[in-house]
Amino acid sequence: MAQSFLDAMPGALTGTVVVSDPLNFWAGKRVKPRQEKNAEPVFEPATGRVLCQMVPCGAEEVDEAIQSAHSAYLKWSKLAGMERARIMLEAARIIREKKEKIAKLEVINNGKSITEALVDIDIAWQCIEYYAGLAGTLAGQHIQLPGGAFAYTRREPLGVCAGIGAWNYPFQIAAWKSAPALACGNAMVFKPSPMTPVTAVILAEVYKEAGVPDGLFCVVQGGAETGTLLCHHPNVAKVSFTGSVPTGKKVMEMSAKGVKQVTLELGGKSPLIIFKDCDLKNAVRGALMANFLTQGQVCCNGTRVFVQREIMPQFLEEVVKRTKAILVGDPLLDSTRMGALITKPQLVKVLGFISQAKEQGAKVLCGGEPLVLDDPKLKGGYYMSPCVLDNCRDDMTCVKEEIFGPVMSVLPFDTEEEVIKRANNTTFGLASGVFTRDISRAHRVAEKLEAGTCFINNYNISPVEVPFGGYKMSGFGRENGQVTIEYYSQLKTVVVEMGDVEEYF
Repeated sequence: MAQSFLDAMPGALTGTVVVSDPLNFWAGKRVKPRQEKNAEPVFEPATGRVLCQMVPCGAEEVDEAIQSAHSAYLKWSKLAGMERARIMLEAARIIREKKEKIAKLEVINNGKSITEALVDIDIAWQCIEYYAGLAGTLAGQHIQLPGGAFAYTRREPLGVCAGIGAWNYPFQIAAWKSAPALACGNAMVFKPSPMTPVTAVILAEVYKEAGVPDGLFCVVQGGAETGTLLCHHPNVAKVSFTGSVPTGKKVMEMSAKGVKQVTLELGGKSPLIIFKDCDLKNAVRGALMANFLTQGQVCCNGTRVFVQREIMPQFLEEVVKRTKAILVGDPLLDSTRMGALITKPQLVKVLGFISQAKEQGAKVLCGGEPLVLDDPKLKGGYYMSPCVLDNCRDDMTCVKEEIFGPVMSVLPFDTEEEVIKRANNTTFGLASGVFTRDISRAHRVAEKLEAGTCFINNYNISPVEVPFGGYKMSGFGRENGQVTIEYYSQLKTVVVEMGDVEEYF
């Protein structure tokens, strides 16, 4: 694919792209699969047609990639932070330069709207730029000890880190994991989701062009078996995983056998609490942002929308009106606000949740139907109309389980104490939100919500400067922000005696 393929992106249209170049990358180049067996078709969500074949990497290939990464790590880790920073800043610049092309390829592979994908690519380069800025600041401390002795600490890299990505933000997640890892002096072997294998290799080529040692950021393709090989490999020091809770548990279990460090960014069923004193139109905008970005396929979505009873009629009227107006269509068109879900099985699963909700007593106020678009080339795509559910109860499946689709469940509440208790009554704890004009209430509620992030009078913004991660079964460790440096490095204590050793024996 490489340069020539990416350069063809400006003229590419939905339903016209076929990817045939190798999608693995190590030792500074794309690598063809050893054998073509077990190939899986990768579909273009907008059309339902086959985009490419994903051939999983076996044990030999994974080992080769990790060896390549380790060789690069030995060189990269010896560079000063400022030297690493210069190369990372160049990578960020290259992504900025190629933003439109990368975003287009992301849309073709993922199905989200081009407007969203452009923001995702911006966040990716901003993340790399941010950690480039931190690379030169990594330092230890000096501790004076009695008798003239002293100690100091060194913040050192871990080695080769494995990153395992998700299909909802393929390029952005690859940047979120690699940027802090590289800033700290590590190498990374990254496995994208088997459903979105196409853009991670572009990031590998960007790093190569920017000047990293060959092998510093490798890409291996595959599903669960390839991920298992990474988790078990003795030369992998850390695993960072984004995905579902069940798979996260397996990653943790496998990594524990090698006592590897783990970061888990898992699912959510986040509460969005809207008090009667809010700016209602702003709260409706927040609820739409909390539920319908990337066709609702976002782990931190605020899918349990708690609305104070007094304003429920006005809220429902406005949110239904706005939801009905969301333009579902060709994701490469600037006017489109919602594209296609990732796969046919995912679409069927989401529609199944809506059917079950109706059986359990929920009322569909709008949407929740499969869509067949007028454009002939889009007829096989995985589209549905965004859905708002009323008459929801806390014990319903649609309120308890992560749907991962454009489905908003609206629930009434009466008091602050009651809604906090209900909001926290979940095994998840990734995000939360509150809309109110009362500043004391906003901070009081934020403190009591059991979640890694709380948005006040906004939702689903992700500045790279602030940490992101979960409480409870939504995982642990953090991505983004200064604290993530601690998750990609380790501390060494050096104790220096200036006198003689005490004569004890």
